[in-house]
Amino acid sequence: MNGTLNEKLSRKAEETAVTVGKKEQPVRLTRNMSIADMIRALEPEIKRALPSVITPERFTRMALSAINNTPKLSECTPMSFIAAMMNAAQLGLEPNTPLGQAYLIPYKNHGTLECQFQLGYKGLIDLAYRNERMQSIEAHTIHENDEFYYELGLEPKLRHVPSWEDRGEIKGFYAVFRLDNGGYRFEVMSREDVDSFAAAYSRAFASEKGSPWKTNYEEMAKKTVIKKLLKYAPIKSDFRKAMSLDETIKTELSVDMSEVRNNDMEYPEVVEGDYSETEVEG
Repeated sequence: MNGTLNEKLSRKAEETAVTVGKKEQPVRLTRNMSIADMIRALEPEIKRALPSVITPERFTRMALSAINNTPKLSECTPMSFIAAMMNAAQLGLEPNTPLGQAYLIPYKNHGTLECQFQLGYKGLIDLAYRNERMQSIEAHTIHENDEFYYELGLEPKLRHVPSWEDRGEIKGFYAVFRLDNGGYRFEVMSREDVDSFAAAYSRAFASEKGSPWKTNYEEMAKKTVIKKLLKYAPIKSDFRKAMSLDETIKTELSVDMSEVRNNDMEYPEVVEGDYSETEVEG
């Protein structure tokens, strides 16, 4: 990280004592620390939260790559950035990579630039597959020239044959899961239904600049229909905790981030910038 970036981060950092878990283990974050230094200082706590498939070193590289790819993240309050990173760590998801599992996004909230954690739709699917009963789960886009038909009731049916040529405009989305006992369920939403739902429940939907609804509409729509579908799945408490972390801004650390209070948010403005997924080596 260059000197200018470190200077910005240092100016934003305040001396903060972080209590991790139920034991009093203060970790001092000082004005002289860059976010890279803070990550190193918190590495023992991060390591305890990480699954075995992600090393602390790789997670640190991913966090720093996210900053390099989206420089505005460096202007976020340091604790909101680290807390968003910890959300990803505890879920075992990799933020801001081509996997599309999770994202760290800078939001201007009450005039302060903070980092929001967001689940990607692929991350949502990954979490669902951790339930041993889940055999398959997927989401698809319906276009106007596709052959699509569904029925509800006692004998539900769904048939989708995508057009081989011009598929036309997007008309809707659907998601379906199948369980180990052969049971299944699907959810269908028109484009209008998705937009109405997003307008009611997603603070990012109304933003004119940089919103993932503007840059990755189909992924966000698929995430929406999957979230509705999974209300009917035999999900575990861990999955509910994971869902509670979606679209949150937090400024504290805990061994269970779902227990940390979400910062009260006004309808925040997504800060304009390049939020494309970044490649991480290693």
